[in-house]
Amino acid sequence: MDTLILSRIQFGANISFHILFPTITIALGWVLLFFKLRYNATGDQKWMDTYLFWVKVFALSFAMGVVSGITMSFQFGTNWPGFMEVVGNIAGPLLAYEVMTAFFLEAVFLGIMLFGFSRVKNWVHTLATFLVAFGTTMSMFWIIVLNSWMHTPQGFEMRDGVAHATNWLEIVFNPSMPYRLIHMGLASGLTVAFLIAGLSAFRMLVGDKTEAVKSALRVGVLLGAGLIPVQIFMGDLHGLNTLEYQPQKVAAMEGNWETQSNVPLLLFAIPDQEERKNHFEVGVPNLASIILKHKADGVVPGLNDFVAEDGTVLHPPVGKVFWSFRVMVGTGLAMLALSWGGAYLLRRRGAGNMPKLVLYAFSAMAFSGWIATLAGWYTTEIGRQPWLVQGVLTTEAAVADVPAPMVLSTLIVYLAVYAALIFAYMATITYLAWKAAKGVPLSTRQYPRSGEAEIKAMTPAE
Repeated sequence: MDTLILSRIQFGANISFHILFPTITIALGWVLLFFKLRYNATGDQKWMDTYLFWVKVFALSFAMGVVSGITMSFQFGTNWPGFMEVVGNIAGPLLAYEVMTAFFLEAVFLGIMLFGFSRVKNWVHTLATFLVAFGTTMSMFWIIVLNSWMHTPQGFEMRDGVAHATNWLEIVFNPSMPYRLIHMGLASGLTVAFLIAGLSAFRMLVGDKTEAVKSALRVGVLLGAGLIPVQIFMGDLHGLNTLEYQPQKVAAMEGNWETQSNVPLLLFAIPDQEERKNHFEVGVPNLASIILKHKADGVVPGLNDFVAEDGTVLHPPVGKVFWSFRVMVGTGLAMLALSWGGAYLLRRRGAGNMPKLVLYAFSAMAFSGWIATLAGWYTTEIGRQPWLVQGVLTTEAAVADVPAPMVLSTLIVYLAVYAALIFAYMATITYLAWKAAKGVPLSTRQYPRSGEAEIKAMTPAE
């Protein structure tokens, strides 16, 4: 493997590790706000107990996201100097907007949200929770703007090989941005829904029958059941947008080599990029044409349209895109079946009488949002190859001229550290859930109803 491949793997590893944690914090901030507002409205202690547990998960996830995000920024200089040299006039301001409008907001009010509930008025603490949630969403907005622009760039002109902004509105609201923004927001919501449902199911399996855990389970299941059909619909719209602006990516997702009509939806195949065909195809006739063109005889672009006369391949690695897309869709369908089944059982039997088999299923799916998010991310980013910025800058042109062994050594260190941190993170969250299930109180606080002058200071149990 040469420097280019190793650098791509290293950046892929870094961003894969990083994206796990914003995927949780983006939606979890809003769920925490919901818990706090329910407590304010009802005065029921179960909502504050739920808030106290999940705010710990939020804090841990936020810290991991911040630290892992820093290592990513290093690589623009160490591994990908060509990126900032060519498009830094656009990427730099967008990253700066993310820091100024989102990160500072989160950093300032996170302390109040975590530690100020016994020191500030109740409405101030609720406001801090809202501002942190809003900050995480703004952070997602600016990062998605930059990423979308890299896929569908507009609002700029090239001067001496360098991109210069000519219209910031066109840059920000580029053609794929709305679809990516909503798709990512829904992905975060589903990740959090199944995390809440999964850990709540785990707590019930080890003996926690409190109203707080039952309420959290209901919130997780119903949130997942409500969001998954919306995500499927938005995924279809996003796919149609991708077909318009990046047809070679869609061709790789479908494993379609020749531009033709009546294209089947392949459930299984082994794409062969050298022979430009698939082996062992299993598909549903005409379904790809129906999904992409909304008619059975719709013409779907083929990968062979994106090969130059000299044999240069202008489409992404087919096998990786083909299978990552199917992992994403398969995980989404499993989410649909489990969440809708869980919602039905909640209605018929209530949270306290869920069958153990269903609780085990939710526990196993606690981190399924990560799988779907990473698979979707790989589909999107690998599907852009060989371009780093579509039609403007190739990945090969942006990579640093450093020895491959040097990149390999840092890659090994990154992978070892990330593996240890992922294990520690998942073990810590599971331990928190186990401890809460065994009756160790998160606090001895009795919170007043909303409207009292301020929250009284009380001594925590831990």
